[in-house]
Amino acid sequence: MDSYPAIEDHGLIGDLQTAALVTCDGTVDWFCAPRFDSPSIFAALLDKEKGGYFQIAPHDVRYVTKQLYLPGTPILITRFISADGVAEVMDFMPVTGERVTDAHRLVRLVTMVRGSMRFRVECRPRFNYARDEHQLERHHDGYVFRSRSATLTFNPVDPVRRLISEQGDIHLEGGDLVAYGTLNEGDTGGVVLETGGSEPRIFPPEEIQGMFEWTQDYWRRWLERSRYTGRWREMVERSAITLKLMTYAPTGAMIAAPTAALPELVGGTRNWDYRYTWVRDTSFSVHALLGLGFTEEVSRYMNWLDERIREAGDHQDPLKIMYRVDGSSDLHEEVLDHLEGYRGSRPVRIGNGAADQLQLDIHGEALYAMHLADEQGIRVSHQVWKSTVR
Repeated sequence: MDSYPAIEDHGLIGDLQTAALVTCDGTVDWFCAPRFDSPSIFAALLDKEKGGYFQIAPHDVRYVTKQLYLPGTPILITRFISADGVAEVMDFMPVTGERVTDAHRLVRLVTMVRGSMRFRVECRPRFNYARDEHQLERHHDGYVFRSRSATLTFNPVDPVRRLISEQGDIHLEGGDLVAYGTLNEGDTGGVVLETGGSEPRIFPPEEIQGMFEWTQDYWRRWLERSRYTGRWREMVERSAITLKLMTYAPTGAMIAAPTAALPELVGGTRNWDYRYTWVRDTSFSVHALLGLGFTEEVSRYMNWLDERIREAGDHQDPLKIMYRVDGSSDLHEEVLDHLEGYRGSRPVRIGNGAADQLQLDIHGEALYAMHLADEQGIRVSHQVWKSTVR
């Protein structure tokens, strides 16, 4: 990676428990697991040399790229166009559901639409914000990256040899994997990255197709609940999908952003971790989702907020301005001195010390969200109303 991509040159994919960013050159440069606020596995977004990444891209050929989403979904397509042909990398994460799990899949499929191209596959994880060493284990059907804090399984998609061709084209560089393969018109290959310590295996095409169809159908069924009929519908629905992608399904909490330590101004020091649930910010998300007709998400968030207000009342504490997605409030802030930051923007911060600030306006924001929910017939506890007003 020669330089840092612009923030806008990223696509967002996710499974409603965590998320990943994919650049226009086919690089996953940000991915945390098993939750949004977990330590990173890939973080080249914050240090292009040390952070770790996973790239699938044409090798030794000039190309231009274009990114787009499959309509009505967060399934991302990165299209590579060169004099040799046209290829597409499709990235998605199958929805995990409301059960908390350490197992998350990142599916990357490459299809040669026209012509022929040689591809380079580089998987260079750097666990725990590039603080943990790891080993690469070679298995019969794949590879395992193993550190003390997390495990990442590299599973080829059948037919293997069309993307990761022959043994001589696979290089293990310390704890990293670099492979090369040539795709001809009509060929499809790929990789499934999986967290949670599973054994590597080769994924058959029919299983990949099933995950793709399930993911596509889930998001399109979800969008059908929208009541929006105004102008710019596609853009509005894309914004709604983004809000949904930032919702932690097991609790209903909504994070402010899926990233940490990106600068407010490149080269500046205001580089905060936003992978948490702000009471203030989420009240605006509640307004937006209710305006589109997505009441279920708001109902689940109100239950989550209900619990936070009750806890604060039970301990005679004020409502905090932000929480983790599981409702805990330990957001100890830490500076990662070994990372240079996005385009040199230091310091790189994780956690958020502002969690302990007293900001009285959040009670008004909480009441505003409750009022909006109540207007839509979503139950709001009278005890919580009273606790918030008090």
